[in-house]
Amino acid sequence: MQLRLVALEEGKDPGAGNRNGKVVPWRFLHYLLLFLVLGLGFSIISMNTLRYFGAQNQNGMPPVQGSNTIVWLEEPSGIESWIRPSKNLMHNMNDVELFWRASFVPQIKTYPYRRVPKIAFMFLTKGPLPFAPLWERFFKGNEGLYSIYMHSLPSYVADNPPTSVFYKRQIPSKVAEWGMMSMCDAERRLLANALLDLSNERFILLSESCIPVQNFTTAYSYISHSRYSFMGSFDENGPYGRGRYNPNMAPEVNLTEWRKGAQWFEVNRELAVAIIQDSKYYPKFKKFCRPACYVDEHYFPTMLSINFPRLMANRTLTWVDWSRGGAHPATFGKNDVSERFFKKIIEGTNCTYNDQPTTRCFLFARKFAPSALEPLLALASRVFGIH
Repeated sequence: MQLRLVALEEGKDPGAGNRNGKVVPWRFLHYLLLFLVLGLGFSIISMNTLRYFGAQNQNGMPPVQGSNTIVWLEEPSGIESWIRPSKNLMHNMNDVELFWRASFVPQIKTYPYRRVPKIAFMFLTKGPLPFAPLWERFFKGNEGLYSIYMHSLPSYVADNPPTSVFYKRQIPSKVAEWGMMSMCDAERRLLANALLDLSNERFILLSESCIPVQNFTTAYSYISHSRYSFMGSFDENGPYGRGRYNPNMAPEVNLTEWRKGAQWFEVNRELAVAIIQDSKYYPKFKKFCRPACYVDEHYFPTMLSINFPRLMANRTLTWVDWSRGGAHPATFGKNDVSERFFKKIIEGTNCTYNDQPTTRCFLFARKFAPSALEPLLALASRVFGIH
């Protein structure tokens, strides 16, 4: 230290050289060591800070920083992290991102875990479900066999209690207009959100005016054991069938391929994926099927009948009455509800199930007014087997 001070007083650096002319950069090594120590300390602090704040995000996983934003990624630690559905259905994906994500299909068909197939019940509504108490009884005791998804007006905020099966089952929604492509967009949005749960195998579209006319066990067995998906698809020669066809639909859709069917459908997972990943038929229907061509009655029936005719039952599971005429089916209130009325729905129709004749054709029915709730609850146990 004394030598160093003397040297500095004389304006000399004792580390600047020696009598052999070789430079010994003591000062440079001093600064380099200081820089390395500071860098190592900064790195340790950064990693611990990142780990701390990473633990605070909703996934409990570290973030990946992009150009403008920080994206939180869930790092899979086992098969559970891939197969476990999110408890919160709300997300910030747009439709393009959602459909892309939902279109992922495992190429190995044998599941490496015990998979219990579920039925996704997808409700397309404007606001609250007037028949929620009936549906609550329908689902009760069947947890693990179903999932629920609700697409409503974006302005509607549900206030279901935590004990309800509908609690936090709303998905990110947009306005859906009757007869317009936005209605099909809403249905595709429901399918895409339901596809994110790998356990969902069958998908049912229902309205706020729909009710169950069978108990859950019957409905689950009927749907799960069916070799076909239930979507009406038929060739109608009149003005409300082929009369709605636009020649501009060709060559993707020819007149002989044009189909009509009920909006309320049930499809299996294969068809659900086909619906949300379609980019061939969608642009044609969006551009050339506008009122008085009601796209929700033609798009899915036509597209699926062209590509998957052998998977279609060509009928719906939801009973409806069009006998009164007009653009909408008949609506039934409390004065219409009776055992005789529902006996006709449940047993009074002939159809085929897995290519065999049957009189059990409908599991659901519409269109019911809210005033029908109380008499429906009174009949549920005796007529529908819903306790």
